[in-house]
Amino acid sequence: MLDLTNERIIVTGGAGFLGRFVRERLLARGVPEDAIFIPRRADYDLTQLDAVTRMYDDADATVVIHLAAEVGGIGANRDHPGRFFYANAAMGLHLIDQGRKRGMKKFVQTGTVCAYPKHAPIPFKEEDLWNGFPEETNAPYGVAKKALFTMLEAYRAEYGMASAVVVPVNLYGPHDNFDLETSHVIPGLIRKCCEAADRHDAELAVWGTGTATREFLYVEDAAEGIVAAAERVSEPTPINLGTGREVKIRDLVGMIVELTGFEGEIAWDASKPDGQPRRCLDTSKAESMMNWKAGVRLEDGLERTIDFFRRNQGDVREVTYGRKGKRGPNTVEREA
Repeated sequence: MLDLTNERIIVTGGAGFLGRFVRERLLARGVPEDAIFIPRRADYDLTQLDAVTRMYDDADATVVIHLAAEVGGIGANRDHPGRFFYANAAMGLHLIDQGRKRGMKKFVQTGTVCAYPKHAPIPFKEEDLWNGFPEETNAPYGVAKKALFTMLEAYRAEYGMASAVVVPVNLYGPHDNFDLETSHVIPGLIRKCCEAADRHDAELAVWGTGTATREFLYVEDAAEGIVAAAERVSEPTPINLGTGREVKIRDLVGMIVELTGFEGEIAWDASKPDGQPRRCLDTSKAESMMNWKAGVRLEDGLERTIDFFRRNQGDVREVTYGRKGKRGPNTVEREA
């Protein structure tokens, strides 16, 4: 087991949604604040080799927790497939190779449930990752991340590089991205329902048919799993992080409608894509290898997230991709 209190740790994406909670977990473990290095997009464009090299020079680190990703919901994945592939592949390639050359004690790669085949058996088991092509709307993002799993396996085989790979399911929680163009399903629905309730709208349009299923993991549970992987895992075998609870989107909408107080009707727009038909993870490996298990029920997590949005409704975070003067790689890890 790696004692992180003795290490200097780079957390890419450490200022983002998931990253802030990973940082909190590291501090709670006793890692000194000045031993956590969080590269900012304005200073280090991690898609560029020279920026990654400079980041490693500045950080003088021994461990990398790689959270940074360029990712969004179904719409954003559909609109930016090339950018999502390039940015996620390039960041991982540079970070892993330079980390190997500098002798990192551990490299933790955060993967994505989007890497699973479109029709993988339920629940998703890690050994099924390579048994088919991902769902088309997020395949470029998923394949880019999955390629990094193979890179870490190859680097362990050739160079003895110690690493860990975690595969979180859809994340949600306070500080999520509530931008309606780029958000994922839970924050997007929360914002839509809250605003519709405030306006007393009679109807609310929701993408898809509502028949697709998803599994959702509260962000603080995910952060604990990632830090546990940094401590306990030294080989890049993918490890699922989830709750094992499969929920229909139609039922999720019903929960959010009730919790936000929206009293109108839901109008399902079947012309819009549902995305992957089903998602639910087998999390037994995380429990056996890391003694990790999710602790926050979906209903409780939704209530906390809605409360956060209500308290910060005038200051929701918006994210754009690759536009001049706007943010580049998004520093969160959420799924479509």
